[in-house]
Amino acid sequence: MKKQIEKVTTLCEALPYIKKFYGKTVVIKYGGSAMSETELKKSFARDIVLMKYVGMNPVIVHGGGPQIGHHLGKLGKETNFIDGIRVTDDETMEIVEMVLVGKVNKEIVGLINHFGGNAVGLCGKDGKLIKAARLKLRGKDVGHVGRVESVNTSVIESLGKSNFIPVIAPVGGGEDGKTYNINADTVAGEIASAIGAEKLILLTDVEGVLGKNKKLLSSLTLKEARSLIRTKVADGGMVPKLKCCIDTVKAGVGSAHIIDGRVEHSVLLEVFTDAGVGTIITDA
Repeated sequence: MKKQIEKVTTLCEALPYIKKFYGKTVVIKYGGSAMSETELKKSFARDIVLMKYVGMNPVIVHGGGPQIGHHLGKLGKETNFIDGIRVTDDETMEIVEMVLVGKVNKEIVGLINHFGGNAVGLCGKDGKLIKAARLKLRGKDVGHVGRVESVNTSVIESLGKSNFIPVIAPVGGGEDGKTYNINADTVAGEIASAIGAEKLILLTDVEGVLGKNKKLLSSLTLKEARSLIRTKVADGGMVPKLKCCIDTVKAGVGSAHIIDGRVEHSVLLEVFTDAGVGTIITDA
């Protein structure tokens, strides 16, 4: 009986959040351990299906760096990085598109649908969803690495109205006719901003944003987030994630979250519980 009561208590705690976010759009960047470990993949898929069934509109943007690296290695293709960015020549771009769009994307779609969802796989080239341009990196040529120039929101809005869950690979097309690989965090942030999402959630392999004492900061204002970057308390890969969150909230998204994707059902815990499992960044 105690376990049943605990379950009902959890549901009651979630009720105010379900009411608050009913009909709202949440953009989730899916990557890291949550995308590679079997049980975490199942946990994530169930989270997304439940969110849809309680009236929210989840939009998924996924990465796939480790999967790309694995396939490049199998093909004997050497990978070079400049400032953490994969140099992407013509041949590498073909493999990137094959892995992200043809393999990773369809696996995610299949798993969500397996658990009762109605997911549709896309990349930025579909319906001219993402207009991309070559990323300029201080004069260094990194090939087919892109940035987002614009987002065609009608594609996502049409799918949402038809009760579909968009699952988007971060590959876009340029006016030059070329295909570009774009950072998944960036794509998620740009899409969230363009469609006026309620939340942006970035799944990571860390607890969230840590302070000077290396303890989790459960909430941050934009001013506090900028301070962490300026004082170099935030470093490494956390810096671009924080910048992405800052830009997204500045653009009008209600809140941005950096959460621990290694925790089962982390998305639901962050959205529907008081404590959450990461860091929330707001304009307050």
